[in-house]
Amino acid sequence: MENVDGYAQDTEPTMCMCGRNATMRTSWTENNPGRRFLGCSFYGRPDTCDYFKWVDPIVHPRYKSVINGLLMNANHKDALEKKLQRFLMYHRILLAMVVMVLLVRCVI
Repeated sequence: MENVDGYAQDTEPTMCMCGRNATMRTSWTENNPGRRFLGCSFYGRPDTCDYFKWVDPIVHPRYKSVINGLLMNANHKDALEKKLQRFLMYHRILLAMVVMVLLVRCVI
């Protein structure tokens, strides 16, 4: 029987070299975007067994290009949205300050 990811549910979890269950992760490097791998549950931290095994086959160059382009566009969009939010906040503060100055002038 297969789960949503296409992996058998009945198989036992893969153990890393230090006896822990290996964890499925996804690479987002430029060379392996979206490619899944198994690693020690403490993979990347100091003093681990550094167990590593690719789950997905090598990524086709066209796939790499498309995924990296989508990631670049998503990152660019996020940066633009943050810039727009800062711009709007700045102008709201500026407008509030102008209104306060006008109110103070009217009161005096």
